[in-house]
Amino acid sequence: MKQLIAAFLFLLNTAAYAQPHTVVDIKDGQFYINGRPTYEGRTWQGHEIEGLLMNSRMVQGIFDDLNPETRDRFVYPDTKKWDPDRNTDEFVAAMPLWYSYGLNSFTLNLQGGSPLGYGNNGWINSAFDKKGNLRKDYLKRLKRILDRADELHMVVMLGYFYFGQDENLVDEKAVINAVDNATDWIFKQGYRNVLVEVNNECNVRYDHKILQPERVHELIERVKKKQKNNYRLLVSTSYGGGVVPQPNVVKVADYVLLHGNGIKDPAKITEQVKKTRDVEGYYGQPIVYNEDDHFDFDKAENNFINAVKAYASWGYFDYRMKDEGFAEGYQSIPADWGIGSERKKGFFNKLKEITGGL
Repeated sequence: MKQLIAAFLFLLNTAAYAQPHTVVDIKDGQFYINGRPTYEGRTWQGHEIEGLLMNSRMVQGIFDDLNPETRDRFVYPDTKKWDPDRNTDEFVAAMPLWYSYGLNSFTLNLQGGSPLGYGNNGWINSAFDKKGNLRKDYLKRLKRILDRADELHMVVMLGYFYFGQDENLVDEKAVINAVDNATDWIFKQGYRNVLVEVNNECNVRYDHKILQPERVHELIERVKKKQKNNYRLLVSTSYGGGVVPQPNVVKVADYVLLHGNGIKDPAKITEQVKKTRDVEGYYGQPIVYNEDDHFDFDKAENNFINAVKAYASWGYFDYRMKDEGFAEGYQSIPADWGIGSERKKGFFNKLKEITGGL
């Protein structure tokens, strides 16, 4: 009898643990977390904040370089060694601080982003092997981040592919295999705080045609068709800075991703949002910037503010620029995941002003 009771309690505890703490949903063009609109009731300078998904590009949370010839480019300044587990440790430790300022979402990518900010040159960073199978060490690091995000009620926009790394998959079959494996893994883990971004900037230098603008909607639809317990993932993809998404993507995407890179005039942000809402097939989905490397947070008008005024969520993209120190940037590797630089402070302080913090 004691063994039966122990087994029952174990199953009960396991079932309770398996229940997600955070469930993201979209209703009437707004993001909801656990059945309530984000930033519920919040306005800022007369502009609605409720329902937005304020985010930052933190794509390197599970970064590693599998190329021994380039790996030493990413050593930490104190130890003179690269350590992927330290990178994830420090990422996870910083998450509660980001959240306290009002950040309810961030972008990760299974193939990262350029560890120099822009450009790719030899490094290999991919949670997929050449046939699209998942690498266990990457998954261990990813699970730690997604688990902590779930605990904090944060939403993770999880990108599957990044240009400059997709060519490490041998063919289209491998790409499809990677999509299926990543999606199945998310379902198996029970996460419901994950939004899928099939690939970062589908119109930029992808080798595989199914990842390019004309066909990427096929992968969006493929992910949407998978379900478990009557639940499916919400899916989209992004384009390069300033680009308005095409109808084939807008018609099938659950939310619409924009990038503000290259847009120096904040008025162009307003225009990009308007043009996106005018695209054939747009049916009222939330619009989300999840990459914009423009700052000016101390000014009355900037890309962040204009996105908010247009009722679009906005995402901060920062990297270490020439001759800058370790504290700068989130995409550059090794990354300082804290809020120590003036740019980071500028963003997070403006974020807290707009959202009221969390």
